[in-house]
Amino acid sequence: MTVSRPHQNETINGGGIISKMLAAEGVKTVFGIPDSSLAQLCSALESEGIRLVSPTHDTNAVHMAGACARITGTLGVCIAGRGTGLANALSGIAVENAEGHRVLLISSAACETDASGDPKGVYRYLPQLDATRPITKWNGAVTAAERISDVMRSAFRISHTGRPGVVHVDVPERFMNSSCPWDPAWVRDPASYRSLDPVPPVPELLTKAADMLVRAKFPLIHAGTGVIHGQAHQELMELAELLEAPVSTSWGARSAMDERRNQSIPMIYLSPTSELRNKADVVLALGSRMGETDWWGKPPYWAPPSRQKLIQVDLDEAVFGFNKPVDLAVLADVKIFMKQLMKSLQKRRAEMNLEDRRHNTLELRKGCRARRSQLEKHLSDGSSPMASAHVPHICQDIFDDDAIAVIDGGNTSIWGLFFHQVKRPNTIVGTPKMAHLGAGVSQALGAQVADPTRQVYCIIGDGAMGFHQQEIETAVRYNLPVIYLVLCDKQWGMVKMNQLFTLRPIKTLLLKTLSPGECINTDIGETRFDQLAEAMGAFGQRVDDPKALGGAIQAARDSGRCSVIHIDVNPVKHMWAPNLKDFKDLHAEPAG
Repeated sequence: MTVSRPHQNETINGGGIISKMLAAEGVKTVFGIPDSSLAQLCSALESEGIRLVSPTHDTNAVHMAGACARITGTLGVCIAGRGTGLANALSGIAVENAEGHRVLLISSAACETDASGDPKGVYRYLPQLDATRPITKWNGAVTAAERISDVMRSAFRISHTGRPGVVHVDVPERFMNSSCPWDPAWVRDPASYRSLDPVPPVPELLTKAADMLVRAKFPLIHAGTGVIHGQAHQELMELAELLEAPVSTSWGARSAMDERRNQSIPMIYLSPTSELRNKADVVLALGSRMGETDWWGKPPYWAPPSRQKLIQVDLDEAVFGFNKPVDLAVLADVKIFMKQLMKSLQKRRAEMNLEDRRHNTLELRKGCRARRSQLEKHLSDGSSPMASAHVPHICQDIFDDDAIAVIDGGNTSIWGLFFHQVKRPNTIVGTPKMAHLGAGVSQALGAQVADPTRQVYCIIGDGAMGFHQQEIETAVRYNLPVIYLVLCDKQWGMVKMNQLFTLRPIKTLLLKTLSPGECINTDIGETRFDQLAEAMGAFGQRVDDPKALGGAIQAARDSGRCSVIHIDVNPVKHMWAPNLKDFKDLHAEPAG
């Protein structure tokens, strides 16, 4: 990336310094609202070849940056104005950090406080570092214009080290928008201040891992989001084939591999997955903390440590043995680890019982197919309002295999995930670690900006869409042809289901639902999302019959515009999403 440089003895403002450093790092897009406190930064971006994409709410800038980072495997960058902008961004920061997306947030700040910490009534003041410290990977403040480059270099270094997350740099407005003498040394090649090479494994540990996997009777590869953040999808599939080892994933790593492959045991098939995790004698965990969405790595969902060895590969030492005792901890980039491991294993294929492994995996795949047959009974329901299962199923028939599916909402996310098959890696975006409603609206936009060549659609509930429905206007403004499919049941479905079983379990089992008076504020009014879309300049439609949905999606695609399809779904059937009890159990960590 060519970076423009002022001549010697010239001055530069803080925003100009930051924009040049972003350009040197290869940043192509920044997301955020151009608050006046960020004026010089926003002004300088275009001259450095960086596009500014502005949503209508600051939290959505963070979600857009997070989705962009996930899809590209690079650093997502966003901005927030002083005080109110940063306050608006907080929920997005918390979510994208929890999801482990590599995001750099640059905020402007009010003038510094006095020695006592008293802001003296400063307008739009917020203790911004205190606010973001618990929900970021790292945060730091600029204390002088001449220190901007030092703090930014630290931010870039930390962003690319260890587990990805949100890194926050806070810059007082007077440093951002005022000028100082230019020092050419401030903008340098990234290789001069951080390592550009992924962390390789220690050779001795690589040899031990190979030995354990060769000797294993039935090894399992468990993929976490580290595989997706490291863009290591191809290596994962090649390693699984080489080892004839089945692959399971966490919720967040759902699209780590093509699920049509014989080695894939998709995590939506909970019984075969649990059987696999109990049969495996050696587990190779790649970029996974073995946390809640991995069923904690504990019995009864996994075999006990007494009969199951764990090899854990990660960039973050803190995750080793986090929940499940580790037998071999390897600090390394998962992509480099797999490449080097495969070189070692290629020479030792004759030592492995590949036929037995293949047979065991195919037997588990039979269990997946049996569960698939049970789930597909939902698709025989042609009634109106439609059964929710039709929406993701029909989407897969119409959209390209590499289309990006953003799945958002409580019960809607379960329907979306259970009736979606991953055909290309890195094609699902969501918030599986935080289950955050509404983030998908802007994540879809960030994904579309990240890769304009791919189709992007968002399956979302009406409650979740209501959080950030205004971003339809953002899609129209930037000509982003995202298609939103809004499943409308006029209730907080997952909340309602939990209330029903808490308040009147027997009656709920018998009647499947209760009257509004027997629940607590779980019913919501109707928003005509199709009409809302049209009012904002998007393409809008409303359907309630599964036979009409395919035509509606095709019409949305043909429009070439952002589109919103208001889909009326059966509220009772929608509430009874697949495997609800299993998800309830998921949140209760086993004692073992």
